[in-house]
Amino acid sequence: MSTSRVLAVIGAGPAGLAAVLAAAQRGVRVTLLDSAVQAGGQFYRQPAGALRARRPQALHHQWRTWERLRDGLAEQVAAGRITHLTEHHVWFVERRTGEAPPGEPQPRGFTVHALLGPGQEEPVAVHADAVLIATGGYEKVLPFPGWTLPGVVTAGGAQVMLKGGLVLPGRTAVVAGTGPLLMPVAVGLAAAGAEVAALVESADPKAFARHATTFAAHPDKLTDGARYAIQLMRHRVPLMSRHAVVEAHGKDTLDAVTVAALDAAGRIRPGTGRRIPCDTLAVGHGMVPHTDLAGGLGCRVDGLNVAVDAEQRTDVPGVWAAGETTGIGGAALSLAEGHIAGRSAAARLQGRQPDPRAWAAAAKSRTKMREFAAALDAVYVPPAHWAEQLHDDTLICRCEEVPASAVREAVEELGATDARTVKLMTRAGMGWCQGRMCSAAVAGLTGCEERSARRPFARPVPLGVLARASDDDDNDEQTSS
Repeated sequence: MSTSRVLAVIGAGPAGLAAVLAAAQRGVRVTLLDSAVQAGGQFYRQPAGALRARRPQALHHQWRTWERLRDGLAEQVAAGRITHLTEHHVWFVERRTGEAPPGEPQPRGFTVHALLGPGQEEPVAVHADAVLIATGGYEKVLPFPGWTLPGVVTAGGAQVMLKGGLVLPGRTAVVAGTGPLLMPVAVGLAAAGAEVAALVESADPKAFARHATTFAAHPDKLTDGARYAIQLMRHRVPLMSRHAVVEAHGKDTLDAVTVAALDAAGRIRPGTGRRIPCDTLAVGHGMVPHTDLAGGLGCRVDGLNVAVDAEQRTDVPGVWAAGETTGIGGAALSLAEGHIAGRSAAARLQGRQPDPRAWAAAAKSRTKMREFAAALDAVYVPPAHWAEQLHDDTLICRCEEVPASAVREAVEELGATDARTVKLMTRAGMGWCQGRMCSAAVAGLTGCEERSARRPFARPVPLGVLARASDDDDNDEQTSS
């Protein structure tokens, strides 16, 4: 089999790992780029080696699947089929074009631009014939009074501290918001020694009954949920369904939260507030796909998701996408999509027409898991009237320190009807995170649909790097030969 063509895979989570193994095992040279020191992504995040964790599997779900991916990656790297580039923070993927034989401009490969190491100042360019984007997603947090206090972290952030650093964010925690991530976070914190004072979930348990048929088709998921529920009971963690955090309290750091019940319409029920002492609040309201690199390439984005076909191809020739970037759906869906994308890319790079029968099992799993993910999305919906609890001085954009009053003024008095106009009027979304933390809140306050923003670069880039990006060939680590 030919090994002259190069596939660049960006992201070493479940989708990226499944893709590189599928492609490398079929004769394609693969360059795997990831910002972390170790492969695994957020789902399989590993403790730093210096911590010498004795039982890292205790912090993980589906450990055997991780071992298979980890060992397969090591085997392919040793065989020279995969080049694994760690601590590579990709900020842009450039299409190289030229005149193809028919005389039409056609893509002639790609240059993946990255910044190296924790300082993210040294540039590098990696050449490839095709690109597979598996950059995952990031957490969505809807603001509330007090959410900027030290001690308030995202649910995923608490999990990162536990999995990657083997540390607890605090001694007494409340886990709150909505989504399937909350339960494993609460269980993980409790098992590690924290007192979890409450798991506060805004979803209505009755919503699960409306999707009983879909959930029943996934007995493994039901078993996982039952296992988490049993562990919550074992650690005596109170589960407060149809409740939400109204406010976080504290002067210099968090010392308590107020939790209240929700009515059927998603409004706070008067007189139900309850103050819970805690030093940590782990909060999250779901996930949002990372679409920056795909958007920069000109790939079509439907709402918040990168659009792909049955082979996981985007509408840009030579670009595939898999995992959470095409829609939040969990590790099992990411593995299926990554496998399909890797096999499709391998075949097409070798000049062959892919045979969908070769990945029929993965396609069947993808269909089932997408149905399951859609049912979860319908159940785990943030409270419809969350914005009514925001004080005028509640910060919406933390980077630019834009309060709720400024966004309300832009909408109610200045006539803004979309998030971009609000951004221009208030600077909400112009800070370091480029709107990743505040975009959902701005859209909610504006009354418009949340959409993926198209940014020129996926992360901040030093001006010096931009100035010499065009003649940075001396820093190339990989070429497409």
